[in-house]
Amino acid sequence: MNAYLEIIRPGNAIMAVIAVLLIAIISGIFTFKVLLGCIVVFIVTGAGNSINDYFDYKIDAINKPERPIPSGRISLNKAGFYSLALLSIGTILAFIIGLIPGLIALSTSILMVYYAYGLKKKLLIGNIVISFLTGLTFVFGGVIVGEILTSIYLGFFPFLTTIAREIIKDMEDVEGDRMEGAHTLPIMRGMRISSIIAAFFLILASLSSPILYYLGILTIFYIPLLIIAVLIFLYYALSILKDQSLKNARNVSNKLKIGMAIILIAYGLGSPFLASLF
Repeated sequence: MNAYLEIIRPGNAIMAVIAVLLIAIISGIFTFKVLLGCIVVFIVTGAGNSINDYFDYKIDAINKPERPIPSGRISLNKAGFYSLALLSIGTILAFIIGLIPGLIALSTSILMVYYAYGLKKKLLIGNIVISFLTGLTFVFGGVIVGEILTSIYLGFFPFLTTIAREIIKDMEDVEGDRMEGAHTLPIMRGMRISSIIAAFFLILASLSSPILYYLGILTIFYIPLLIIAVLIFLYYALSILKDQSLKNARNVSNKLKIGMAIILIAYGLGSPFLASLF
């Protein structure tokens, strides 16, 4: 893969775009602004991934040496300029959509840089910031289509699961983070406490997820896939409680991505708009 494409982690960026598309599907509103919003989310999310690698190049040299910067495929300076250019383009496009989307993109860009610069090394703060940005992607889509309250409800579940996964990712990266003087949860409170807190958020997310059906936001078609995702979350919550090794943390982190992807599909299938077509 081309290094400039790899550094933005297109898979993660596409997952963020799906959040905007889901809001459009659930609302039944498909406009040029929605398309432009998807482009904005892809660019800004990709820029956030890139700027994160810029500040994390020393840690990645230990934990993930194959990434573009530590592997030498992109210089540090070029990665920095590339990230700022993407953030600028994404923000300008967001202001074309409207004032509020533009302000969201601008504030998100600033927060991403601040996170990558130092917040991610702070106890739990970095985890909360990334989780907040994940939920905010849904809200960004909700602003575009005029479904803000619905988008907040839809963003809450990914917010909870992302906190859990971010903590587990910190468990996976504990060796490199410790060498860089980070103050992540596993470093400050230990792997056992980190696993308990991560499992707590996974269980809380699993128990609260049916609310979207009971509130009438999603239809009954949301439930079957939700059950599968919840079983995945609960199974790997137990797994990380039993085994806090780096190998298992990496495995659990990857498997949680599958559960999160299933939830996104469940959102789409549970859309009232899709149900009205049958």
